[in-house]
Amino acid sequence: MNLRNFLNSIVGIPLATVFFAGGLAWAQTSSAAAPATTAPAAGSPISFNIYERNRTDAYNWYADPPYTTTYPFVEQLLRVSVAQQIRRFDWLLELASNDSFDLPTTAASTVAAQGALGLGGNYYTANANTTPAAVALRQGYIRARAAGPDTSLRLGRFEFFDGLETHPKDSTLAWLQDNRVAQRLIGNFGFSTGQRSFDGIDGHYGKGSWDITAMAGRATQGVFNMNSNPEINVDLQYLAYSKYQFSHRMLWRAFAIDYHDGRTGIVKTDNRPLAIRQADHKNIRVGSYGADMLSSTPAGSGEFDVVLWGVLQNGNWGALTQHAGAFAAEAGYRLTSLASKPWLRAGYFRSTGDNHPADSVNNTFFQILPTARAYARFPFYNLMNNKDEFAEIVDTPGKRLTLRSDLHFLQLTSSSDLWYQGGGAYDNLVFGYAGRPAGGSNSLATVFDISSDYQLTRTLALNLYYAHAAGKSVVAADYPAGSAANFGYLELLYKWGTGAARK
Repeated sequence: MNLRNFLNSIVGIPLATVFFAGGLAWAQTSSAAAPATTAPAAGSPISFNIYERNRTDAYNWYADPPYTTTYPFVEQLLRVSVAQQIRRFDWLLELASNDSFDLPTTAASTVAAQGALGLGGNYYTANANTTPAAVALRQGYIRARAAGPDTSLRLGRFEFFDGLETHPKDSTLAWLQDNRVAQRLIGNFGFSTGQRSFDGIDGHYGKGSWDITAMAGRATQGVFNMNSNPEINVDLQYLAYSKYQFSHRMLWRAFAIDYHDGRTGIVKTDNRPLAIRQADHKNIRVGSYGADMLSSTPAGSGEFDVVLWGVLQNGNWGALTQHAGAFAAEAGYRLTSLASKPWLRAGYFRSTGDNHPADSVNNTFFQILPTARAYARFPFYNLMNNKDEFAEIVDTPGKRLTLRSDLHFLQLTSSSDLWYQGGGAYDNLVFGYAGRPAGGSNSLATVFDISSDYQLTRTLALNLYYAHAAGKSVVAADYPAGSAANFGYLELLYKWGTGAARK
């Protein structure tokens, strides 16, 4: 399919549907984080907030005739919340309306090695409906705060993001935290319509330059499944220590995560033969232990930044022993002396893969419950069994406009393992991660993308995104009819609320 026809699919009838449906809420560039919780306005005991996101997606997936590989569909997410602060307590209640329209019925191949042909196929498979819709309790909690601003305890249903324990005052560190550290392992899968919450308890204890965060919770259904009310049999515990140093120019964190998946009736996704995986009904319990560091240093006419992140894993992958890990190293330079502050960054990521399907050890890095799209903006891959060399440029030619473009060279770490996709468990019927055979190859794809995020008014934003993936030998082995893919969307976001933003 040529580029003109693909772009026409974005601006056709479904786009008119988006404008007719209304505006959406302002969101971060990654579209991953939650809308800001707001406190009551002065003189008002209760605050109200509305977050609405309408998106028209267009896919031109790797060719798999006779199934549909080129299609548009529409997503709509409405979140309405009410909150109140009473002395040292506050509470929040938030409902979400999750809707998708015009989902393709033939974008999921019966060939196991091909599976869902883009996110439209995931949505249709999870809901068995071309227009699924549901109302869900997104958040509902009560929180107690101590005399200081850095100590709190929260109980109920909430969203949780690893790496966002603190709130840097430095704008460079804040961007790096949001876009290059947070949600690598735990997030709300905010790019999806169903999203993800946790039922449990979390707390912070800190003294300005440092913070201790603890959390224990059970994941809810959601992500591609529009009914995001029920819990699933997946729980985790999280503990992190974060600290600023060098006049808040450096932020580091050490963390530990215990993940448990008790859905023993679901077939696990890994590189063992199907019959062996079907016979494995043991729980998954994986411990992840890691650290990361962000720094920003004035240098010449701008700022030099560094991001380091790493994690080791052990535990049990069903009947197997888990030993895995991953690391990332990134650096960039931002010309703050120029009006648009152009920012050039580059980095390398590597996670372990499994070379021996027949032994008793699983070496595939497990990404837990992330927001996958934050690190794979064209989400046909994730960070499992992955090597990613990338360069990106971010520019702000106007106060309301941000441009970003990424170039990724993707490989699989192990050619004996799988090409993994997905962002973790989202219901009790499917595992949550999909795997495609590597075909004995390592070379996955080269991906180029570009995005534009424009704040039209104080409450309304317009985002555009386009990506092209040139599939290599791994993709060609699974999709021999064509190994190129395109993905794009147009997104309207609207946010309105009373009160000022709260931590």
